[in-house]
Amino acid sequence: MKIAIICNQAFSLLNFRMPLMAEMAARGYEVLAFAPDFNEDHRAVLATMGVHAVDYNISRSGTNPLKEMVVILELRRLLRIHQPDLCFGYFIKPVIYGTLAAALAGVPRRFGLYAGLGFAFTNIATQSRKRRLLQRVILALARLSAKHCHRVMFQNPDDMNELIDRGIVSTDKAVLVGATGLDLDEWPCTSLPNTPLTFILVARLLRDKGIGEYVAAARMLRVAYPELRFLVLGSIDDNPASITREEMEAWVTEGLIEWPGHVVTKPWLVQAHVFVLPSYREGVPRSTQEAMAMGRAIITTNAPGCKETVIEGLNGFMVPPRNHVALAEAMRYFIENPGDIARMGSESRKLACERFDVRVQNAKLLSYLGL
Repeated sequence: MKIAIICNQAFSLLNFRMPLMAEMAARGYEVLAFAPDFNEDHRAVLATMGVHAVDYNISRSGTNPLKEMVVILELRRLLRIHQPDLCFGYFIKPVIYGTLAAALAGVPRRFGLYAGLGFAFTNIATQSRKRRLLQRVILALARLSAKHCHRVMFQNPDDMNELIDRGIVSTDKAVLVGATGLDLDEWPCTSLPNTPLTFILVARLLRDKGIGEYVAAARMLRVAYPELRFLVLGSIDDNPASITREEMEAWVTEGLIEWPGHVVTKPWLVQAHVFVLPSYREGVPRSTQEAMAMGRAIITTNAPGCKETVIEGLNGFMVPPRNHVALAEAMRYFIENPGDIARMGSESRKLACERFDVRVQNAKLLSYLGL
């Protein structure tokens, strides 16, 4: 059997889906990995696993209708050339475009995984007219692609129920698969640093990730606790909701945050005590899973996807999205109760082992793919 995995970023394929592709290859399947930005190192890594890299053009933030249609037609052409037996897309655009292209190309089995719903389902009331129009287009295409999907998978129940309630996905096709998961051996629990209390946020630098709320909370707390550290890891994004470089540099200059940019996460998590992700919506965030595996207490929001990572008061706290005051108060709890940091971090590790073992998650996903 030949399997096509379609994504919108090579980095995601290699960092989040390598165990899945390796398991597919180990079972004797021929695996084709579709992404727009492979480099030679990516290709070499995939080749060692027996996975073939296939280039195609797609922009994660593109909104030009004609260019987006060209993406679907290009994917159809490539799928006709490679003739896979099964197509599996994940993230919104690869699910929609990949499924439609696969249907046009005659791929017999078609599956999609919504790893979060993104801006199309976030902050509806206050969006610009252009963004609301784009949202309606995405919803219409999602509904059309779902008709051609044999199964539509979700990482959290809120996303699944929302698409069912909107009539986009039928209940007989929707299935909950949970988080991507991670190799827990590669993310061992580490001791807390003997340094001033350090908070860390790891995410794409988008407003919807709650970057602004994190900075506002830091500004509030620094008045009384100037010794605190507030780390932000992530790169400037081409998404319309991205924080600008000028904003990030201004916050650094003001002394509110430290921003090393897009760096390897693990050495910075070792320096931190508490992981913070005040996002407005997620699938199940990988960054939080990594922090939990390394034994860090968590502060996140009670938004879809985020709330899958915290049991309130056990391994951390949940606050409302877009509320920097509530976020600051949750941070203040750890300032005033430092003894709970290690206890909650230990509970995070236990939860990660129970919920986010990549071997368990991949076995579940493969079963839903019928493999």
